[in-house]
Amino acid sequence: MHRLFPVVIIAGLCLVPGLAVAQPQRHCPLDGCDYMPDVPCTGFPDPPGCLSPPAPAPMTFGPWPWWSRCGGHVIDMLDCTRSGLYGTTDWIARGIDGWFGDEDAFKEGRGVSGDLKLNTLWRQDRSLNTNLRLGARMDLPNLKDRAYLFFGLDNEDELIRDQPEAFSRQDQLLEESRREDQTPFTGLGYALREHIDLRAGVRSAYKIYLQARYRKVWWLSERNAIEFRETVFWTLDDRFGATTVLNYEYAYSPQLSFRWGNSGTIAETTQGLVWSSSVGVFRSFGTHRLLSLEALISGETDARVEVAEYGVRTVWRQSLHEDWLLGRLIAGYFWPREEHETFRREALAVGMGLELRF
Repeated sequence: MHRLFPVVIIAGLCLVPGLAVAQPQRHCPLDGCDYMPDVPCTGFPDPPGCLSPPAPAPMTFGPWPWWSRCGGHVIDMLDCTRSGLYGTTDWIARGIDGWFGDEDAFKEGRGVSGDLKLNTLWRQDRSLNTNLRLGARMDLPNLKDRAYLFFGLDNEDELIRDQPEAFSRQDQLLEESRREDQTPFTGLGYALREHIDLRAGVRSAYKIYLQARYRKVWWLSERNAIEFRETVFWTLDDRFGATTVLNYEYAYSPQLSFRWGNSGTIAETTQGLVWSSSVGVFRSFGTHRLLSLEALISGETDARVEVAEYGVRTVWRQSLHEDWLLGRLIAGYFWPREEHETFRREALAVGMGLELRF
């Protein structure tokens, strides 16, 4: 059964594009709302809670002196931090975009967005772990509105392989080392076509990586949609590889939806296909409040233990202040097995996270 699982996923990836009918006029992304990027858009076509947070107040005094304006309350300090991140990113984007043409082309509040995430987790078979992630994107309108800059701090393998957030280490409640697993990165992207973009980046100050990404959503009906993503990547360490993502979502109602997600990565340095799959139900409880329950399984073909782990997780997400400070609680129970182990272990895991969007 375990040997057949990745084969079923690959077969689905090959068959889906031929079965679905494209409807490009719909724009609800399956890998998340603008407000919650890792949450399915519950309730097509206008899911509750999928509202883009307004841009912070424009910064007119450069990138750094923003902290002197902060008040003494926690929310005031967080809001100032958000404005500072936005102002610094906007300042960098304006400066670089100005190299290629008219400085007025960069309109106020346009094309700059990002998030700062702080996550803490405890897992029964591992130690307490805290990690910080940062991601920002800046459009460059002087380059025909097709080019953009990006930078941040993220898990190195997930960054290169373009791993879906639902199967990231932080969402699977796995610890990661800030020194060994995480890396700062920056790069340039170019939207070649409506569904295709090319990216060239640098991580760890000098290591180059390249990506070509394709993404398409097919609407089977008003309530059914399928998303297909393919990322071909190259690095000096991994050499060539590819990550394929296939997601299916069915909306029972504006408050309740079902989702099946799959991801597979193969590279010259892997033993076989590194795969993950999840099946879950998502229930909205009003604006910016969402509860999910999912079953997960992951592994690698041709490995000694083909199914590395399976388990269940539940996540509660909600806004903590307006629509830019988000919080979540996550709990799971997993059955992992390492290659040198004869039997599976059991592991309870809990975590919490904060996300500041700018």
